[in-house]
Amino acid sequence: MGYEYTGDAHRELVESYRTDESPFPTDSSREYPRRDSLCDELPLLKQLLFPNCWNAIELLDDPDETRARLTELGVPIYKGITAYSDRAPEDLTDVVDRTLDRLPSIRRALKKDVEAAYKGDPAAKSYCEIIRSYPGFHAILTHRVAHTLYEEEMYEYARELAEYSKTETGIDIHPGAEIGEYFFVDHGTGVVIGETATVGDWARIYQNVTLGALHFEEAEDDDKMLAKDYKRHPDIGDHVVIGAGSNVLGPIAVGDHVSIGANSWVTDDIPDNTSVFVADHPEQKRKSND
Repeated sequence: MGYEYTGDAHRELVESYRTDESPFPTDSSREYPRRDSLCDELPLLKQLLFPNCWNAIELLDDPDETRARLTELGVPIYKGITAYSDRAPEDLTDVVDRTLDRLPSIRRALKKDVEAAYKGDPAAKSYCEIIRSYPGFHAILTHRVAHTLYEEEMYEYARELAEYSKTETGIDIHPGAEIGEYFFVDHGTGVVIGETATVGDWARIYQNVTLGALHFEEAEDDDKMLAKDYKRHPDIGDHVVIGAGSNVLGPIAVGDHVSIGANSWVTDDIPDNTSVFVADHPEQKRKSND
């Protein structure tokens, strides 16, 4: 059985393109270099979510073309979830429909992520630079779609998309993680966010940060099997900054307006309005090479 998109997201997407204003890209005459991907889904997602930045200006004023592109995206998604599921074809079609129907709301969330990146990085020169170049933005773009599939219990295929994104960006966000609005990962290489982690609004994370597990539980009926489906990763509040190289581990709570300095090791709850940092840095010594 093939797939054809029959919902209304194409009309909503085209309408949302028309509402874009500067500093979001609005000049449809620009043509950018081609960037191939390791999987078919990601280039199509980028075109549908930000057509002005990905040489897809034919979508801007043509709901029929946008609907055709949604169908083109739906085909590999349908194939991907079918490989892992024994559910009836019509049920799987419904899953794809619901996923594509959420693209307009995902686009609204991603525009907030672009804003957070621009405001949070002194080196950012334009919104289009962020959309095309920033690995943190590419990672959250894929994650917001993969998380939708995770919520549909398409766990394995959602993880596939996450792994493709990790290969491209160096950022490992499990599709089960719940990420709030205005999210920004700067630089990003080596960032890991675990399955049961939650992150609030206006969080900013730097490279080599881990939101991970502190220890693992064994399954009750098999001492060689680790237990599954239990809370093992942290909850991060709103307006939190986590510096490079920090490890925030276990099912702990990090409050709002918290700053965690670089290379911190955090395994206990942190209250609101708190700064955490390494108090005693190793002594640095120098000697002449002469």
